[in-house]
Amino acid sequence: MIGHIDEVVIDCSDPKALATFWASVLGGEPRGRDAAWWYILPPGWTQLSFQKVPEAKTVKNRLHLDVRVDDIAAATDQAERLGARRIGEAHHDTAGSFQVLQDPEGNEWCVVSPAAAHD
Repeated sequence: MIGHIDEVVIDCSDPKALATFWASVLGGEPRGRDAAWWYILPPGWTQLSFQKVPEAKTVKNRLHLDVRVDDIAAATDQAERLGARRIGEAHHDTAGSFQVLQDPEGNEWCVVSPAAAHD
């Protein structure tokens, strides 16, 4: 083992706005170190930080967040009211259900509801 996750950093153009969006999704209070670096401390998880970068997002993320929810449709509706955008339809299979979304800057993420555990 090399170490432990200190934080997850998302590159963006508006760190304060994205921190505010994600605080509404995951909990925690948006806090700024300066105009180019904001973060939240979601309950039960590591620090999620937002770093200003000059370039815009141009391709699909190679890493995304899955946010566990009880109700995919309700969570999707709530996320859209916060500024998320739905990508396609919800997917359902033996592992559970998920809906792909984009945050206000186009970063992909999913609301997920795993299938019930079997003994």
